[in-house]
Amino acid sequence: MSGFLGEFWGYLTSRSQQLIFDSTMHASAVAQSMLLAIVIAVAIGILVYRSERLTNIAVASTSTILTFPSFALLGLLIPFLGLGVRPTVTALVLYALLPIVRNTVVGLRGVDPAMTEAAQGIGMPRWRVLALVELPLAWPAILAGIRVSTQMTMGIAALAAFAAGPGLGNQILGGLNRIGATNAVSEALAGTLGVAILAILFDIVLIIIGRLTISRGIRV
Repeated sequence: MSGFLGEFWGYLTSRSQQLIFDSTMHASAVAQSMLLAIVIAVAIGILVYRSERLTNIAVASTSTILTFPSFALLGLLIPFLGLGVRPTVTALVLYALLPIVRNTVVGLRGVDPAMTEAAQGIGMPRWRVLALVELPLAWPAILAGIRVSTQMTMGIAALAAFAAGPGLGNQILGGLNRIGATNAVSEALAGTLGVAILAILFDIVLIIIGRLTISRGIRV
């Protein structure tokens, strides 16, 4: 192996421990952010899906967040949250909300009214109808939103390096800052490929979760 590939392979083998550490931190930041975003976004979806006006407000609010450039949002959060993990996770949670909120509303509104009426007809209280009938039937749409948000946050998390955040963004930023120097391109490429590999792995996990939790009759 010679040329750039040899240099790149040499970089990967010599920095393997650092790359594994950055990959672990990147995956951890995305996983934590997605867990928070799922709880918040599904709760918002449940609260607003019966009201067209509240749904429009929720979707417009979360859409507006997406219009903020990532650098600008991190810059706005730093004075309040400092550098590091907190502004990173906060920004990722905010960016992840829209697809999950929208798909939660779409999923819940798509439930056949006959199903909920039948559940209420046998004496189920409203919260049990929601938990045992509506949310399971809406789960395929919600999961689709979670997959979209996860892919988005995986890429955006790389920008957290500008706020001293954890993850593979440090590899990318470090390489770009030293462009022209030895191993600079290898460093940036290793970080970029690492983000892509993590995105694929996360999506595979979500596909498996979908296979395990969604019955064949309601898969989308």
